[in-house]
Amino acid sequence: MTKPLLEDFINVSIDHTVQLEKNSVVLTKQSHDRNTNDIIIIKLYAVLEAVSDRVEMHHNIAQQRNNWNNLLLNSINMITLTATTLAGVASAAATTCSDSSLLALKLSSALLFSAATGLLLIINKVNPSQLTEEQRNATRLFKQLQRQIQTTIAIGNPSEEDVKDAMEKVLTLDKAYPLPLLGAMLEKYPAKFEPAVWWPSNKGKPQSKKMGKMNNGWSEELEMEMREVVEVIKRKDTEDYNRLGNIALKINKSLTIAGPLLTGIAAVGSTFIGNNGSSLAAFVPLMAGSLAAAINTFQHGGQVGMVFEMYRGSSGFFNFLETSIESTLSEKDLEKRENGELFEMKMALKLGRSISNLRELASKSASYRMEGVGDMGEFASKLF
Repeated sequence: MTKPLLEDFINVSIDHTVQLEKNSVVLTKQSHDRNTNDIIIIKLYAVLEAVSDRVEMHHNIAQQRNNWNNLLLNSINMITLTATTLAGVASAAATTCSDSSLLALKLSSALLFSAATGLLLIINKVNPSQLTEEQRNATRLFKQLQRQIQTTIAIGNPSEEDVKDAMEKVLTLDKAYPLPLLGAMLEKYPAKFEPAVWWPSNKGKPQSKKMGKMNNGWSEELEMEMREVVEVIKRKDTEDYNRLGNIALKINKSLTIAGPLLTGIAAVGSTFIGNNGSSLAAFVPLMAGSLAAAINTFQHGGQVGMVFEMYRGSSGFFNFLETSIESTLSEKDLEKRENGELFEMKMALKLGRSISNLRELASKSASYRMEGVGDMGEFASKLF
C-alpha cells in the first residue's frame, strides 16, 4: 500500500510542477504583452504631444500672417494714395509755386511710389492671405490627426503599425504645410495648378495577394459602389476645382504683375510733372497710382491668394478621397481592410450625403455608364 501511495504523490507533484511552469510561461507572456502594449501607448502619446504642439504653432502663425496681410494692405494703400495726392498737388501748383517747392513735391511723390513698389514686390512674393489659409488648413488637419490618435488610444490595443502610420502623417503634413518662409515656403505662383497633398504615399507598401471571402462588412455591391463614387468624383468635383483653381491662379498672377508695374510707372511719371507744361506728365502718375491702390485692395483685401489656396485644398481633399477608396479596394485580404459598412458611412459623411443618397449616386452613375452617356461631365453635374 505504501508504494502506490508514494507513486501517486510523486505523480501529483509532477503534474502540479508542470502546471506551475505552464502558468509561469503564460504569466510571463502576458506580462511581456502588457509591457509591449505600454511602450506602444507611450510612443503614441509622444506623437500626440508633438501633434498638439504643431496645432498650437500653426494656429498662432495663421493669426500672425493674417495680421501681416491687414497691416501691409493698409500701409501700402496709404502710401500709394498719399503719393498720388502729392502728385496731384504738384501738378496743380506747377505754374504757381517755386521750383524748389515743386521739386520737393515731385521727389516726395516719387519716393513714396518707389516705397510702395518695393513693399508690393515683397507682399506679392509671400502673399500673406495665402500663407494664412495654408496655416488654417494645417491647423485643421493636425487637429484631425490629433483626434485620430486619441481614438486609437481610447479603443485600446494599438500596434506598432499605428505608431508608424501616425509618424508618417505628421512628417507628410510638415512637408505639405511648412512653417518657415525662407527656403521652405510653398511656391505661390506655380506654372500649373496642382492639388494639395498632405497624406503619405501608399507606394512601396506591400498588399496582400490573398483574396478572402466577402466579409468584414464588404460585398461585391459595396466595392462596385465605391468604384462608381471614385468615377463621379473624378468627373465632377476634381475637374471643377482644378478649373476654378487655374482661373484663380491666372488672376493672382496678373494682379501680382500689375500692382508693382503701375506704382513703378507712377514713380517715374511723377518726376516729369511740370516739365514743358505737359498735361500727360501729370495724368500718368495720378491714373497709375489710383489704379495701383484699387488693384492692391482687390488682390489682398479680396484675398485672391486665399481663394487660390482654398481651391488647391478642396481639390486635394477629393484626391484624398479617391486615394483612400482606391488603396482600400486594392487590399485583397478583406480582414485587413477597414470594416466595409463603417468605410461607406465615412465616405458618405465626407461627401455630405446620407448612405442611401450615396448608393443612389453610385447606381445612377453605373446605369448611365451602361447606357453609354456621351457627355459624362453633364451627367455628373445632374447627379450633384
